[in-house]
Amino acid sequence: MPELHGLELHGRSAVVTGGARGIGAAIAQTLVKSGLGVVVADLLDSEGTTTAASLGTTAIFRHLDVTDEHGWQRVLDDAEANFGPLAVLVNNAGVLDVGGVESESPAMFRHVVDVNLFGAWLGMHLGASRLRANGDGVIVNISSTAGLMGYSGIAGYVASKWGLRGLTKAAALELGGAGIRVCSVHPGPIDTPMTAGFDMRITAGQPLPRFGEPAEVAAMVGFIVNEATYSTGSEFVIDGGATAGMALAASAQAHGARL
Repeated sequence: MPELHGLELHGRSAVVTGGARGIGAAIAQTLVKSGLGVVVADLLDSEGTTTAASLGTTAIFRHLDVTDEHGWQRVLDDAEANFGPLAVLVNNAGVLDVGGVESESPAMFRHVVDVNLFGAWLGMHLGASRLRANGDGVIVNISSTAGLMGYSGIAGYVASKWGLRGLTKAAALELGGAGIRVCSVHPGPIDTPMTAGFDMRITAGQPLPRFGEPAEVAAMVGFIVNEATYSTGSEFVIDGGATAGMALAASAQAHGARL
């Protein structure tokens, strides 16, 4: 049986943005269990500090605005100084604004794109050279089903997540020769603070009619890092089957419609 081209994780570091809570916190926990030292990076200082402390001595919290180049440099420096050469970068930080093409303000559209797309690009831009110097690595970009299909009323979010999907493929082409894999993850509705106000009925037409759990997304990320050694530029979908199609009767019932 051929040897798998996996990463050596022990004695190496990872950075997870948006790591203070929700999906990011679950990913940080999974990576710590894989043997990595993890920097939990977020704007939420109190929650981030608590999350990192709960993960033990192989995790630290660092404040990070993902649109800040100098902030990124400090976080990457701290990751390698505390835990060893960078092995994994997870771009999970994201914001959601409710607003369509007409109603969303220019300022908010730019903010969403800056955080969700530019922030991920900046992390890749600054982190790739470190991964290249270390001989291998994995970058995981947390996109969304909104990066695979359209949704009305969240124009900036959809644009940013489609952009992140494309950026993933461009980076995979550029970095594969250096042994660096780049993949995107596309969650559907996941039970996190971001979706706290969502109507639970939006999942009624899915084959699996429920919200997903952060731990389920984290397990997918763990698979990409540890097992998906021949995958790059790939899209990993975790959405309860939502993008497979919607069951018409259930969807209509959820919206109070009559067939």
